[in-house]
Amino acid sequence: MQLTIFRPSQYASNTEFIIPLPCIHISLMEQNMKLNPNKIFFVIMIFLAGLGLVACGKSGNAITVAGSTAFQPFAEKLADQFMAGTPGASVTIQGGGSAVGIQATLSGAADIGMADMVTLPKEALTLKTVIVARDGIVMVVNPKNTVKTLTVDQIRDIYNGKIRNWKDAGGKDHAVTVISREEGSGTRSSFETIIKNVTLTKEAIIQDSNGTVRETVANDINSIGYISHGLVNDKISALLINGVACVNEEINKGRYPLVRPVFLMTREAPQGLSKSFIDYILSEQGQKTILANGLLPAK
Repeated sequence: MQLTIFRPSQYASNTEFIIPLPCIHISLMEQNMKLNPNKIFFVIMIFLAGLGLVACGKSGNAITVAGSTAFQPFAEKLADQFMAGTPGASVTIQGGGSAVGIQATLSGAADIGMADMVTLPKEALTLKTVIVARDGIVMVVNPKNTVKTLTVDQIRDIYNGKIRNWKDAGGKDHAVTVISREEGSGTRSSFETIIKNVTLTKEAIIQDSNGTVRETVANDINSIGYISHGLVNDKISALLINGVACVNEEINKGRYPLVRPVFLMTREAPQGLSKSFIDYILSEQGQKTILANGLLPAK
């Protein structure tokens, strides 16, 4: 018997990954989501981690949560709080991106998936979902960049490659370095859904997490990227969009355009430790933690 994971169809070929394991078969061949081979191996690692917990007889008190890298640091903080108040409970948080979160939940590799997308793909329709937070997506530049605001049209033109020089967006005469997330990223999916009609320039630099986008922008004076509002720090500058700042007041008024929900997903109605952890995130204390760390609560 073996674990067989097929490469998604858009990556073509008949490639498949096989790991000898008893009584296990997972196929991603039918899925339409864009999941690169590295992400597939990430799913395998989550699955193997889950097997390890089961083998140790800890499954009743241990769960694995995987997916959105944007929500990952918040989930880790919430998990720490939850475990501190739940003796014997073990919550393991893994990243990988929203597509990984959906696939890992579908396959059973993760007990709970995380996805931060404006609209979940059809592959997720069979899952049980709940919105636990809302998150603003922030356009960020290096603090030395003189540009402080962009319109949605200018952002679209930059990512389409129509605007290639900062002087055409109110800045200095220098080429724009475009930073984007990889396919399968919930942040990228939400960004392109809201901005609309984005055909990413081939010159864009692709990064695999909000954190790496932030570091790239912090180290390149001419770059621009997009990250979760909760991950902005003093190494980068958040731009206004259409003159509006990404702050809770403007998001609640519906004036800030780049906002997406954060979903948690399970294969069946959540039970046991999964239900307890989700209930904690939706509790008054959990929602206060979300608000205190830069996201908007779901309630």
